[in-house]
Amino acid sequence: MDLFTKCHEFTAAKELSAIGLYPYFHELQTGQDTEVTMSHRENVLMIGSNNYLGLTSDPRVKQAAIDAVKKYGSGCSGSRFLNGTLDLHTQLEKELAEFMGFESALLFSTGFQSNLGIISAIASKGDYILCDRLNHASIYDGCRLSFAKTLKYEHNDMNDLERLLKNLGPDVGKLIVTDGVFSMEGDLANLPVICELARKYNARVMVDDAHGIGVLGKNGRGTAEYLGVEDQVDLIMGTFSKSFASLGGFVAAPEVVCHYIKHTSRPLIFSASMTPAAVASVLASLEIIRTEPERREHLSQLSQYFQAGLEKLGFKIKKGITPIVPVWVGDMNKTFLACKMLFDEGVYVNPVVAPAVPPDSTMIRTSLTATHTFAQLDRALVAFAKVGRALELIP
Repeated sequence: MDLFTKCHEFTAAKELSAIGLYPYFHELQTGQDTEVTMSHRENVLMIGSNNYLGLTSDPRVKQAAIDAVKKYGSGCSGSRFLNGTLDLHTQLEKELAEFMGFESALLFSTGFQSNLGIISAIASKGDYILCDRLNHASIYDGCRLSFAKTLKYEHNDMNDLERLLKNLGPDVGKLIVTDGVFSMEGDLANLPVICELARKYNARVMVDDAHGIGVLGKNGRGTAEYLGVEDQVDLIMGTFSKSFASLGGFVAAPEVVCHYIKHTSRPLIFSASMTPAAVASVLASLEIIRTEPERREHLSQLSQYFQAGLEKLGFKIKKGITPIVPVWVGDMNKTFLACKMLFDEGVYVNPVVAPAVPPDSTMIRTSLTATHTFAQLDRALVAFAKVGRALELIP
């Protein structure tokens, strides 16, 4: 069989395009904001972005990026390991470690690469990784790159996790890896019990808090701070493409752990470092996260308002404390159609279908931004009401 046969046989995306329901790769003609120009349609209400704090359009963040390009140029032309470490990288690592309450922090060029680089370096042959079944794809790919054995436990099922831990010897290396905020449904990992089990069975805990840092906790340090277990988590991974309005990722951990990853992680050693503009944007965003807690407070109010509005209309949602608000549909084609109809009404949302979720659990993923207004959410609710009734999702 020719290697490209699978490419010729892949027709699903073209079939969706043919009937006008293909929902991916919309082209933006403006930057990320609460309202955008997308696919040449103006004033589209964006409630499908991870721009949780609204900082991608903040003048201070944009100016920091401009100033960095003027001083350092457009790129670093090498890896952190060799010629690609700027004083900006070192400054950001120091400030992140201080902010997160760890001895050290280490930068990666993307969030996806962070999980690849952390997990594949820390977990090795003879070790075990215990992984929530709904963890992000980057965690699973990090597990695949590792020579450790991966064991999956049912989503947030602490009895299942303990069952797996009981079967492992006390002297083998064990890493429990979980999302802090699960990106599709917006629910939180049960970190208090996970940390308790880790102590009981001599395991380490790593939290991917891409969707929690900047959003949760009194100081914005994420899920562990919100749940009161910061001192019990061993490694926290974060990304810069959400609350930090940039691109890249990091791990916060004890200094000895960051030192080891820095010298053994192939994704870090063999990748070009974060660009000056990206690092400077994160530094500016971090300062805003530190000093403007009202953004988190407003975002929480928006989330509760939107959830209440959807519930009042009759939609089935999963209530939570994060800006991720999933709306259940339960049918793949109807999910694609709902997203298309909402876009026609000037509202952008994300479809979540199999294999990301079971075929009967498809949903519309909405996510809010701290710079949204209540009037904008009212506009979104009007569109949801119209589409929901047309598709018989609500009475």
